[in-house]
Amino acid sequence: MMIITRLAGVAGALLLSACVTAPVEVAKADPADLILTNARVYTLAWGDPDGEGNPAADAPFDGTNWRPDAEAIAIDDGAIVFAGSAQDALAWQGAETRIVDLRGATVLPGLVDTHTHVVEFGAKLDAVDLTDVATEAEAVALVAERAKMLPAGEWIIGAGWDEGAWANAYPDKALLSAAVPDHPVVMRSLHGFGLWTNQAALDAGGITSQSAVPEGGEMRLGDDGAPSGVFLNRATTMLDAAIPTASLETRVRQTRKGLMQMARDGYVTVHEAGADTHAMETFAALEASDDLPIRVYAMLSLRDEPLMRRWIARGPDSDTDSMLVARSVKAYYDGALGSRGARLLEDYADRPGHRGVSGSGYGFDRELNEAAMKAGFQTGIHAIGDAGNREALDILERVFAETPGARDNRHRIEHAQVIAPEDMGRFAELGVIASMEPPHAVEDKTWAEDRLGPERIRGAYAWRTLLRNGARMTFNADNPGSDHSIFYGLHAAVTRRDKDLQPDGGWYPEEAVTIEEAIRAYTSWSAYAGFREDETGIISPGRWADLTVMDIDPFTLARTDPAGLLDGEIVMTIVDGRIVYEK
Repeated sequence: MMIITRLAGVAGALLLSACVTAPVEVAKADPADLILTNARVYTLAWGDPDGEGNPAADAPFDGTNWRPDAEAIAIDDGAIVFAGSAQDALAWQGAETRIVDLRGATVLPGLVDTHTHVVEFGAKLDAVDLTDVATEAEAVALVAERAKMLPAGEWIIGAGWDEGAWANAYPDKALLSAAVPDHPVVMRSLHGFGLWTNQAALDAGGITSQSAVPEGGEMRLGDDGAPSGVFLNRATTMLDAAIPTASLETRVRQTRKGLMQMARDGYVTVHEAGADTHAMETFAALEASDDLPIRVYAMLSLRDEPLMRRWIARGPDSDTDSMLVARSVKAYYDGALGSRGARLLEDYADRPGHRGVSGSGYGFDRELNEAAMKAGFQTGIHAIGDAGNREALDILERVFAETPGARDNRHRIEHAQVIAPEDMGRFAELGVIASMEPPHAVEDKTWAEDRLGPERIRGAYAWRTLLRNGARMTFNADNPGSDHSIFYGLHAAVTRRDKDLQPDGGWYPEEAVTIEEAIRAYTSWSAYAGFREDETGIISPGRWADLTVMDIDPFTLARTDPAGLLDGEIVMTIVDGRIVYEK
């Protein structure tokens, strides 16, 4: 673990002493369960930065350098009871108190990934991983190796090929079918908007050139007129009925595996975007057995109408402190930019005459969404293109006009990826949160401008412009669509560069955010997105003891060595006062 110099000096000691909020006598009467000491603690318990990223007047920032505003934390019964100096923290020590010397590591409010697919992520950990696979032949070779381990007829699931990067040369079933003829194979794309299969899977699903294609989907055909094996956008659902449903036992195992990986990576909460009936059964089983290692904020799938009807009749969860809370809905409004499914106001720059799909053409149920909003649910509408975003904002605005109280439910646009200049201010005007992914910008940069052209691209991945216009924002990774590493996310957010440090100077660097904004977008701003800003998001007595400990100081490295952010590691993750991961 990297050892970082402790905050020292008289001024630092005075600052830390000022953080003490409880008399020593009270502390001794009720000892802490856990004390973290010798740490660089950034509580975030100061004001938010302005729209240009300038820190608040009370921030621990001298105009050039950030400094930690505490060095120790005491925790009791799942809550923070003290944050301040190491010396004063020891007043909370009792006979049973565990004291952890963090040796200069940095403590932040617990990380929240506000748009993840952890059920899919857990399943992917069991699947053939095609992430970063560059060629069709390489992907097929990996699947063929897996086939050698399985009996004939057993399905093989893969995930991670990049439908955006491969959009100009999609694979087909030929090579895959020849290499793996005896196992049905289904390989989901990186962001879920593409599906690649072999002939055995097509046969198992009864898919032919005459099969009905869902509105908003594309079943690609080969030169012979038969299905090529690639399905895009809404057509990716065509084989769902044929793929065997995993047992509840398997889903519980896989999902817990995914949640534990998120814990190892520093996350204390995930927002599950699009939880269907099976996902909710899985989460409920984990909660019932007290086996959820981190908190789950479920965004119910609008595409699962029976599930939605049951929850609309029941109403959203009203508590915030359960390990599983369902008070949000995830809706898809348009497709992905990479596969040219995102709905644009004008034609795609690299496909004249084509503007993508949206609304009912992409399976969006307007009536069901409005019913959920009027029943008190937060809605998170997936919108990628500038037309998709405008239409999604219009939908929200109409519901607000009919049901003014619905405006208070902190509705979100998931991705908010391409926005027309005249719509930038509408997020703040409507109180809509922009839920965005720093990794998407640096991963999509190789082809995004081809899709949009040199002018429209300036409204894409426009974090600074949205913040300047007063929008609330939260960051996430769309996991497993992108690497959810907080270190990658922070690096992408503040540099607009990828893991190879490209391009020099950053990709449209004027849209980068500051390190404080990036950290808040994964912590305090994410707490707001989940209605939990009074319970978590900052380190302060009375708040949940949900904390993330890492071996680098991102506030310092962002200025002195931004590339060094990529080298960070998680040291410890604490949820509800329990250490759920310790390196």
